[in-house]
Amino acid sequence: MLPNPIITLTTDFGYKDPFVGIMKGVILGINPFAKIVDITHGISPQNILEAAITIEMSFKSFPGKTIHIVVVDPGVGSARRPILVTTSHYYFIGPDNGVFSQIYKLKDETITVIQLTSDHYFLPNRSTTFHGRDIFAPVAGWLSKGIDSSKFGEKISDYRTISIPAPVISDENVIEGEVIYTDCFGNVTTNIKAELVDEILRKKITGRHKVLFRGREAPFKSHYAEADDEGLYSLINSFGYLELFVKNGSASSKFDIIVGEKVKLILN
Repeated sequence: MLPNPIITLTTDFGYKDPFVGIMKGVILGINPFAKIVDITHGISPQNILEAAITIEMSFKSFPGKTIHIVVVDPGVGSARRPILVTTSHYYFIGPDNGVFSQIYKLKDETITVIQLTSDHYFLPNRSTTFHGRDIFAPVAGWLSKGIDSSKFGEKISDYRTISIPAPVISDENVIEGEVIYTDCFGNVTTNIKAELVDEILRKKITGRHKVLFRGREAPFKSHYAEADDEGLYSLINSFGYLELFVKNGSASSKFDIIVGEKVKLILN
């Protein structure tokens, strides 16, 4: 058995229906010592990109050997494969639909992807609509009891990825990015990471920079309360991404910002 096994759940199931509770019951029926943590069940329905970004932002907050289940699965019951992804420090279980695309990009990690085919670790009488209960939850339960990952199936190399936009350095002092996520407060996350900004700024004499959205400046601040009014501002958020925000308000609602809109960062 894994010492102090932790299993997290990230889904688009919401809280009205019993799906999440049922998955927890399956896990605990296999391993009553498992600690189950909800990351979120508020992923927008069938939004694989949002789930991929959410698990990327979340997984490192947990101890090594944590098992992360992600169920955002519009292809459930189809030919899409159930998979187990192992890295040097974590496990990820879910559908092969690109939801782990950001995990595959991890640096300094050994990545192995296994198609889940050993059906004696699944529930009997499986449905075509609830693999969270019938496949992913029981596999996580058995994995948390110490079953070696290689026992669950065969390694694959043709796992699916989705295209997650990457920022572009259009010249030596301009980074062009776009909106990739909006949180419950209406704060808008872009795909421009602080580490990329720092890498470029290290080559420059000054550390000044300007954020442009729809051709207008979103002044850069160190924290939310530093904003002077309810205009559009920017900062580096707690996950290391460039974010657009409105003080005490929703940037996405006030400015009708949607995923895919362009953001430009000019470094001086």
